[in-house]
Amino acid sequence: MQFHLNGFRSGDPDIFTAAEQPASVPAGQVDVLIVGCGPAGLTLAAQLARHPEIRTRIIERKTGPMEKGQADGLSCRSMEMFQAFGIAEKVMREASWVNETVFWNPDPDNPREIKRSGRIQDVEDGLSEMPHVILNQARVHDRYLELMRNAPARLEPDYGRKLLSLSIDETAAYPVTVSLERCDAGHTGEREEIQARFVVGCDGARSAVRGAIGRELKGDRANQAWGVMDVLAVTDFPDYRMKTLIKSAGEGNIIFIPREGGHLMRVYIELDKLSKGQQIPVKDITAAQLIDTTNRILHPYSMDVKEVVWWSIYEVGHSLTDKFDDVPAGQEADRLPCVFIAGDACHTHSAKAGQGMNVSMGDSFNLGWKLISVLQRRVEPSLLHSYSAERQKVAQDLIDFDHEWSRIIGAPAAGDEAAGKTPQFQQHFIEHGRFTAGVTVKYRQSALIGPDSWQGLATGFEIGTRLHSAPVIRLADAKPLHLGHVIEADARWRIFAFAGAGDAASGETDFGKFCAFLADSPDSPIHKFTPAGADPDAVIDLRAVFWQYHRDLDLMALPEILLPLKGQLGLRDYEKIFCADQQRGDIYQMRGIDRDKGCVVIVRPDQHIAHILPLTAHAEIAAFFAGFLLPS
Repeated sequence: MQFHLNGFRSGDPDIFTAAEQPASVPAGQVDVLIVGCGPAGLTLAAQLARHPEIRTRIIERKTGPMEKGQADGLSCRSMEMFQAFGIAEKVMREASWVNETVFWNPDPDNPREIKRSGRIQDVEDGLSEMPHVILNQARVHDRYLELMRNAPARLEPDYGRKLLSLSIDETAAYPVTVSLERCDAGHTGEREEIQARFVVGCDGARSAVRGAIGRELKGDRANQAWGVMDVLAVTDFPDYRMKTLIKSAGEGNIIFIPREGGHLMRVYIELDKLSKGQQIPVKDITAAQLIDTTNRILHPYSMDVKEVVWWSIYEVGHSLTDKFDDVPAGQEADRLPCVFIAGDACHTHSAKAGQGMNVSMGDSFNLGWKLISVLQRRVEPSLLHSYSAERQKVAQDLIDFDHEWSRIIGAPAAGDEAAGKTPQFQQHFIEHGRFTAGVTVKYRQSALIGPDSWQGLATGFEIGTRLHSAPVIRLADAKPLHLGHVIEADARWRIFAFAGAGDAASGETDFGKFCAFLADSPDSPIHKFTPAGADPDAVIDLRAVFWQYHRDLDLMALPEILLPLKGQLGLRDYEKIFCADQQRGDIYQMRGIDRDKGCVVIVRPDQHIAHILPLTAHAEIAAFFAGFLLPS
């Protein structure tokens, strides 16, 4: 991380200097109002808090932050996103890592008992530099709240606020009016009215924001009831600290998910199938019954539960809204969105695929940089239509996957092992490992995603998918790191220029001419879209990667645009130039980059690859950015 740019500053660099508040801020007016302090709401708030010029408020109906329970799985993709926020290291230190997954089925020789039938690596090699981990949702919230509290805006949630109504006047500067009622101690019943440019409903499956804009969750119930509990227990089951999927011959199925701290365990327990229209008899089910069912499925092993930390009953269901904003389908050309929904407010599914919190955070990570760009007047507000267009398909893919996964998990043991076959649910898990890792999301071609005409220049960086990071060496200080880790959650675009053959310092190579175009041409997107007086990387962050060994390059002989002067003191940025790592892996070889021609990889603020072009495609690069950015 970088600091001291604008003068020496002591103390914790993760605590930003608080921004001065404007002298006259209209009471009751905000740029963005976030409703709900779940993973989706806090992901959005953490992005906006870095931009104190954007007036943000986040409210929550509950009277305080979450303490325990609910979601816990964090996919590799979410961990990559956490790296952009600067919290991945803290999460990895505290979380339980899912390294392998174990499968148990009825013993073919004694079906009344279970027997280990398979054991696999949880995440395939090379899929991500980040692990799949388990951490209490409340602790994820804590990390976000810490980011917000330490950000320039010093953003804190307002708890104990219930949304009563929401109305929209498209002609107003602040088109959304929201009425709130306080429900915290000492203020119950007090009313408040807020006017906002944008409102984002992250308020769960019973979303008041969704209802106010006329959206509806539509879907089905899978007629499957499951219990879930977090326990501290003693057991003779040998795979207790592994992620374990267990099918019994007649008692049902359970899933063990080891939690953080080395002792806590989450247990999902399949209950009886429900007939059509039947409701879960929640009042008739107790934690003791869940424990008893678990022990019957575990036979011949047993589990002595010492403490039930949290437990609940839920029915598997799948539902989705047709759009994630307030603009009716077909009216996108005539109306601009000003109300959005994210997370469970627009899609629900079972918990067993471990995707709920992950996809919800992905929604907000997609929306956040777009709201920031609009409010900073970098792009036209019409860009906000892309949020619903991109994320609705992601949610539909999740529901389609979860339908099949829930069916396979809930199906009776098929006796595959006795027939010499890999059990079906084990095979399904292996085949869909990339999906559950969260790395299969691919956005379609649009103004923000270019065509794949030049995909062959970097076959391992698939256009529309997230940037698959790889090791590099930073030239200035020979520090080994991952290229993707230079992307921060700061709403900036990235250009990664991979040099081809020839002298790296020569202005006559394609790479040299590309740098000259960015530095000198009036069509350069860096010149055209960077505000006067701002740092040269304020909107578009240029980075260079060379295939040469880092000791063979002369740093100061490289183009000046790669060593920009920044900040109030005009200090040089030495962290823009990288070389292939000859020991941990050559990024050119790992990601299929043409070593002779090189290429340009354009990456969106949410880490997704927007375009790949030749170093010689100056006009195409200029045209791509001009397709959505506004001149400064």
